[in-house]
Amino acid sequence: MRALVARLPGIVAAFWWGSLSTIGFLVVPLLFKHLATPTIAGGMAARLFTAQTWVSIACALLLLMVSRSARAPETADRVRAALPFILAGLLFALLAEFGVAPRIVARDNLPLWHAVGSGMYLLQWVSAAVVLWRMQGPALR
Repeated sequence: MRALVARLPGIVAAFWWGSLSTIGFLVVPLLFKHLATPTIAGGMAARLFTAQTWVSIACALLLLMVSRSARAPETADRVRAALPFILAGLLFALLAEFGVAPRIVARDNLPLWHAVGSGMYLLQWVSAAVVLWRMQGPALR
């Protein structure tokens, strides 16, 4: 059980960063390349980004719970060291989903809000990458 708790943050961080990478840099571009119209691709992309938001929330919350673990203090210390990036990634996910996405769907100044949303997604991706990097610390060796 202790080994699982020690490795769980790394697995969660890898899943978070990997899902962001796959959706944002592979799946969504392929939608726009292969679906009939940009409108259809945009609708599907919006659904995927919403699903990704829930994955991000789950991963961040799981990491926050591990940071409070008394069973593996060295693992909790590693997670606490990444805490600012966990919270930043969570914040970017929530802001993009509940602040930016409704404006994109409403087509309210679409170029501006699309750029803001893309920037927030990139910042979330970088935050998750830093979390992943920090979870691969010396405690796993």
